[in-house]
Amino acid sequence: MRKYWHVISIGIQNNLTYRFNFLARTLFGLIPLVAMLQVWKAIFTGKGPGGLVGSYTYAQMVSYYLLVTIVEALTAVNEDDWQIAADIKDGNISQFLLKPIDYLTYRLCLFCSGRLTYLAVAVAPLAIFIFCLRKYLVPPPDAATFGWFLVSIVLTALLQFFTSYAMAMLAFWVMEVSTFIFILFAFEYLASGHLFPLNILPTGIEQALFFTLFPYQLFFPVSVYLGKAGGAELARGLAIQFFWVVASYGLARFAWNRGIKKYAAAGG
Repeated sequence: MRKYWHVISIGIQNNLTYRFNFLARTLFGLIPLVAMLQVWKAIFTGKGPGGLVGSYTYAQMVSYYLLVTIVEALTAVNEDDWQIAADIKDGNISQFLLKPIDYLTYRLCLFCSGRLTYLAVAVAPLAIFIFCLRKYLVPPPDAATFGWFLVSIVLTALLQFFTSYAMAMLAFWVMEVSTFIFILFAFEYLASGHLFPLNILPTGIEQALFFTLFPYQLFFPVSVYLGKAGGAELARGLAIQFFWVVASYGLARFAWNRGIKKYAAAGG
């Protein structure tokens, strides 16, 4: 394990080189969030005092978007899929075939280092933004709910990474994977609850989405925090989320094992 701890250390040092980029991304990323909150403020103002959208009050809706921002900061993949595809395309993975290093574990360590660095740089502006809206931030119902929220956060991060890794494996078969990555991102942005809470959708559409992995990449952990997934629903949701983590990991391993047989070591 020492070598992988070293990878995390090197990854943090490399990412700190781009700390201004992380800070700028965080600051400009708050602009669409502010715009979205203004849209919902206008919607709730039109409904009058005590108005609801689905099962959400205005405070809960603001909390939802604040939590989306926090979960995304902790779990989102940041160009890892592009870098993996580039390693394959340029032949840089050849070195990992000759060393006692598992490439998937190596990339997972870099993903963790990237999230740690991003969080360290972004924590100040995020904290200030959340502090300004603190009166709307709804606390979790109890300590147990917050604990399950943290468990779900870890599963979300793994699901995000393994899904992106499996997508990047297409680089073994196609020269350009950007189209596939953009298609996946578009589906994820809409179907994961990033744009709006999924449970304000018609029941049929909501249930159909929960047959996919996308809600478990963002919407589910936020729902756990807000107490909208409890009891049997919480246990079932965590079990399904764990299933998708295992399935995406298996797909990532399968794609690597098949792709490496086709690999021609061009470039590296």
